[in-house]
Amino acid sequence: MSLYNRFTAHLDAVLDALEADGTLPAGLNRKPVTVEPPRDPGHGDLATNAAMVLAKPAGSNPRSLAEKIVAGLEKLDEVEGASIAGPGFINLKLTDATWRAELAAIHAEAEDYGRSSTGEGVTVNVEYVSANPTGPMHMGHCRGAVVGDALATLLEHVGHKVIREYYINDAGGQVDVLARSAHVRYREALGEAVGEIPEGLYPGDYLVPVGQALAAQYGDRYVGAPEGEWLVLFRTQAVAAMMEMIRSDLALLGIHHDIFSSEAELQAAGKPEAAEKWLRAHDLVYDGVLEAPKGETPEDWEPVELPLFRSTKFGDDQDRPIRKSNGSWTYFGADMAYHYQKAQTADQLIDIWGADHGGTVKRIQAAVAALTEGKARFDVKLIQMVRLLRDGEPVKMSKRAGNFVTLADVVREVGKDVVRFTMLTRKADAQMDFDFAKVVEASKDNPVFYVQYAHARISSLGRRAEEAGIALPAPDLSRLGTEELGLVKLAAQFPRVVEGAALAREPHRIAFYLNDLASAFHSWWNLGNDNPQARVILTDDPATTSARLFLSRGIGQIIRNGLALMGVAALTEMQ
Repeated sequence: MSLYNRFTAHLDAVLDALEADGTLPAGLNRKPVTVEPPRDPGHGDLATNAAMVLAKPAGSNPRSLAEKIVAGLEKLDEVEGASIAGPGFINLKLTDATWRAELAAIHAEAEDYGRSSTGEGVTVNVEYVSANPTGPMHMGHCRGAVVGDALATLLEHVGHKVIREYYINDAGGQVDVLARSAHVRYREALGEAVGEIPEGLYPGDYLVPVGQALAAQYGDRYVGAPEGEWLVLFRTQAVAAMMEMIRSDLALLGIHHDIFSSEAELQAAGKPEAAEKWLRAHDLVYDGVLEAPKGETPEDWEPVELPLFRSTKFGDDQDRPIRKSNGSWTYFGADMAYHYQKAQTADQLIDIWGADHGGTVKRIQAAVAALTEGKARFDVKLIQMVRLLRDGEPVKMSKRAGNFVTLADVVREVGKDVVRFTMLTRKADAQMDFDFAKVVEASKDNPVFYVQYAHARISSLGRRAEEAGIALPAPDLSRLGTEELGLVKLAAQFPRVVEGAALAREPHRIAFYLNDLASAFHSWWNLGNDNPQARVILTDDPATTSARLFLSRGIGQIIRNGLALMGVAALTEMQ
């Protein structure tokens, strides 16, 4: 149990006692009660709003209730003092021994420090990437891939069972275009001079090996054959080749999915029909006519009766068609069935989408609410674009890849860890610049370097102590002073940050926290520049050296744990 959870339990025990003696009525909602660091560290180590949020429903005065809560908390051995601020906030100062014990706990729990069971085994399906299988991954896919993967890891860390899923959009017109594009490369592989790739087809030369494989397998059998004879075959094999390429590209980022779901297989299995049948049985689909779009005149608009989902019942601004006039499924109709399928094996669903899909969020949320009868929590995380820069200038598109920059090329240039960390340095819904020069810059303005450098510095300390021939005793943590314990206090926030990031589904919070922790560590390290006695390694004081090494290794453990959640390795040396 983390320090913050432990004090939440202490507070609950005090509140239970106040309920038992009649000071508080039983059954008050305690969910709004928090235990967190105060905004101003000068006010103490922990703060709680318990008296503020419980006084009104208890019919009490906040300060009066705060006094009773403080009386209970002051009895704890870990509490040095408690005070009431403003209208009823409670601030606690903990004993130095409490913080030393927390540092020992960081060492004892090691890689498990920050892990929790708050997810209670609830199954969460995280669907991310789901790029059309029409080419290699490009940087437009990268950010969502990293955010989704880090979020999945984060949720596992707090006790959720996680399903990582990729939805293969292999039933739309884009895969027919892919098949036709592969057919051009197939003819080219057999010696035909195809010239410029026809307008509307995929021009990237990543399809050259696909055409070569088809030529080797089928010879010239389909060169002049009608499209109907080869379209399905070429589509199937081209999609398979593209998915192999996509899996390979994702592996460069350390990303692997548990499930790859096929849209074509979903439709072949009749899942959309099953979803429609269920919705009709619950009066959530009806046959109706949509209103003319804004700006359309009666002469321009031909009303057609379509099966409509009652999405307005769930907060959408209009009901949505699930089939087109020709009877085929709309994108929404197919997506609705897919989410229905996912909900069969998960308690909660999370979709990672590009920001350009923001307009469809409400209708899918409505569909999931309807099909799961409100039982499945469903979140959509919208990911903003990444602008690629080189020395401040936009990067030119790659001709080899077909007018886009490939993810593989970027990872090979700057490395997996740099890409992953950088993608998590801003909130997912904020636009991001990825400057090739800046992301590898050895500067405190580059959070990737700054955090990695902190860990490398810590890793060097043991080597330096060994080289200095210092015989280190068992660490006496009473040697740690105010500056050192301030680092422990920040390190102790890690489990709380992890739980908060998981609850909010915001993995970037881990990167923000690590940057703060690295900054605090570098500041402590730099004290030794002006004061030799503030250095970690003191050749004439093995006892203090041992305590400071113990502290440094604890900070290093937190950095490693945080980087692991981000899918980033912790470097022990910097070139």
